[in-house]
Amino acid sequence: MDNLNLIDTFANFKENKEIDRATMMSVLEEVFKSMFEKLYGTADNYDIIINIDKGDFEIWRRRTVVNDGEVEDTNMQISLSEVHKIDASYELGEEFADEVKLADFGRRSILSLRQNLSSKILQLERDNTFLRYKDRIGEIVTGEVYQVWKKEMLILDDEENEMILPRTEQIPTDFFRKGDTLRAVVEKVEMKNNTPLIILSRTSSTFLERLFELEVPEIYDGLITIKKIVRVAGERAKVAVESYDERIDPVGACVGMKGARIHGIVRELKNENIDVINYSDNLKLFIQRALSPAKVTKVKVLEQQGRVEVFLDPEEVSKAIGKGGLNIKLAGKLVGYEIDVFRNIDEEALEEDVDIMEFKDEIDEWVLEIFKSIGCDTAKSVLNISRDELIKRTDLEEETVDRVIEIFKNEFEEN
Repeated sequence: MDNLNLIDTFANFKENKEIDRATMMSVLEEVFKSMFEKLYGTADNYDIIINIDKGDFEIWRRRTVVNDGEVEDTNMQISLSEVHKIDASYELGEEFADEVKLADFGRRSILSLRQNLSSKILQLERDNTFLRYKDRIGEIVTGEVYQVWKKEMLILDDEENEMILPRTEQIPTDFFRKGDTLRAVVEKVEMKNNTPLIILSRTSSTFLERLFELEVPEIYDGLITIKKIVRVAGERAKVAVESYDERIDPVGACVGMKGARIHGIVRELKNENIDVINYSDNLKLFIQRALSPAKVTKVKVLEQQGRVEVFLDPEEVSKAIGKGGLNIKLAGKLVGYEIDVFRNIDEEALEEDVDIMEFKDEIDEWVLEIFKSIGCDTAKSVLNISRDELIKRTDLEEETVDRVIEIFKNEFEEN
């Protein structure tokens, strides 16, 4: 392996990985001195002169001139007669420097040097990748699916750096094959066994936030601020936005003309339902907006309990709760309160109905509280919902739901 090949090995790496000149010089000097220390026990008397531009280097060894017969270490000393064969002007005690060729160190030492250099280059590449992606946490990256496994996917970026997209960070309806291109956000970066581990995510709120920045120029420019995002990946998300410019409608800007802007985001998230909400410092107003598309008639905030009671007309209750209770769950996370839903009932209807808390003697109170949390505060409001829907919304055992239904039905049959 000659000088030119050695420099080319490193120069090619520099060009591909954008390594600065100082780092190149340092690594090359380090591998050479490591070889000298292994061969002679010291590298203090060696000077490495590297010319990156010409693709060459020189090795110079400094030795002290001593009398003939007094040479104890040929690596550190040279006899006067041997020096005079080269230059007769040298005297005893002076330092003599001569150039050493790489081939002089032997084939085994050169192979060891090459392996050491390759190892340093590999570690340098890993460290460089780690630092570069550490600064990109929270950014969207684009990569190609290289391998699909049961629990994760291996993604390669443009420089063939490896990234991992775990199954838990994939949208449930995601389906990618080898060779597909996908976008995700850098969730975290860490070193594992001296190798950078880059974890991606498509389920985090940050991913949705970055998509909005890409699609909505007003957000990217800072004219509109995203106050908070809550989501259940692939199902539904709520995004609270605010504009500091009264001339800008934040919701309209995010949705775009005929939904042009929001549609691109929805497609990327596999048809995830996204509610864009105008943020307000008025808590009651913000709660009303958070429960969209349901129309709330009254809001009662119980700050000490960390709960909110909202009242709606009967036909609006199911909208407020949403499929599987998802709408009310996300609304609660968005406003930071547990939300209890109550139906508005006129006096005449109330006389014909019974508050479910009247059944505390027959049904555990915690069970009744669960029914109240899904907007069923009277017996008839429970009976007006199908058995399967009640099981789904309350997440109670089938036997428990059946028993509650039977008790409520018997109440009206007896009357």
